Amino acid sequence: MLDNVIQSTKENFEAYKGCWATQHFKNSNPIVLELGCGRGEYSNGLARVFPDKNFIGIDIKGDRLAAGALVAHQEDLKHVAFLRIMMQFIDDHFGENEVDEIWITFPDPRPKDRDEKKRLTNPTFLAKYRKILKPGGILHLKTDASAFFDFSKEMLTMQDWPILVSTPDLYKSEWNGDHFGIKTRFETIFHKKGFSIHYLRAENKKEA
Repeated sequence: MLDNVIQSTKENFEAYKGCWATQHFKNSNPIVLELGCGRGEYSNGLARVFPDKNFIGIDIKGDRLAAGALVAHQEDLKHVAFLRIMMQFIDDHFGENEVDEIWITFPDPRPKDRDEKKRLTNPTFLAKYRKILKPGGILHLKTDASAFFDFSKEMLTMQDWPILVSTPDLYKSEWNGDHFGIKTRFETIFHKKGFSIHYLRAENKKEA
């Protein structure tokens, strides 16, 4: 496994909480997470646009992470890393106020009612994001699933996350440029099938 993948089999698995920038990336740049990153299309894509930020793709599926890590390695994107964990443990690996932005890109919408607690925008997960995000930190969500999008907006509002931007069709909206033309594999598939891409941007409202 490449050095840019951090997982439980490595000695540095729990070494970077609160010090990802200084200890892993060896800089003081902002930290941006991609949750459920799959092959890391967004982490690598954003890294190409923003060389002055650090990007960490998070997923539990090792083969997908390995694919993204290989791309980052081949392109010498040293400000990209991949962390293999289950998402409920995210606050075990990042310190309070350590993260500047979070991207949730095409997560499993978990449409069945019994799986509501597994949705990445349920109140339990939002509490974890609030803890690790800086005051005023930004949460981005992209999905093709309308019901999940509506659920996410409801949960964010209930948990006092101001929604700064919300659109049911990103590519036809004034915010189309805000995703920098980056598409995940699933996004490309769904968009070609005629699904509109929902997007929102919310702010982590908490005291400094």
